Amino acid sequence: MKLGLLSAAMMFVASNAMAQHAHTSGSPSETGQSQFAAIAEIVTLLRDDPETNWAQVDIKALRDHLVDMDNVTTKASIERAVNGLSVSFLITGDDDVAASIRRMVLAHSPMLQGSSDWTVTAGEIDNGASMLVQVGSDEDLNQVLGLGFFGLMTIGAHHQQHHLMIAMGRSPH
Repeated sequence: MKLGLLSAAMMFVASNAMAQHAHTSGSPSETGQSQFAAIAEIVTLLRDDPETNWAQVDIKALRDHLVDMDNVTTKASIERAVNGLSVSFLITGDDDVAASIRRMVLAHSPMLQGSSDWTVTAGEIDNGASMLVQVGSDEDLNQVLGLGFFGLMTIGAHHQQHHLMIAMGRSPH
């Protein structure tokens, strides 16, 4: 319940901050590509918060995380296998991408399990990571198959708070 309230509060703060800094009508409103926009959103929140501890702020760590997200989303290769009510994913890439894959998959798997009724395990493999999702019904299996690896990585409304924690120099895991 606390995490839900915190997430709702952060969404409210973010929407208010964005509204306060909205450009006037007729002016551009897009801050750039998505990584730049995510950083801009966090910088706005931090600057609007008088409690921000600037000695701990680490925007480079946020940028590095966003690069990991981009590497996994655009450069990773996925192999999927189904065995009964289990789906395994092998996520691989070249050296830089493999490091991003490991960081993202190993960190996100517990979040996915916490946001679902599924059992989710992950581990390192050569050139990346593996993720096993075990479900309890054919309906859940169809959902996992429909979402695929990339859809599963989006589950859980923790990403925005996660980005804020990284930028504030706090461990989100």
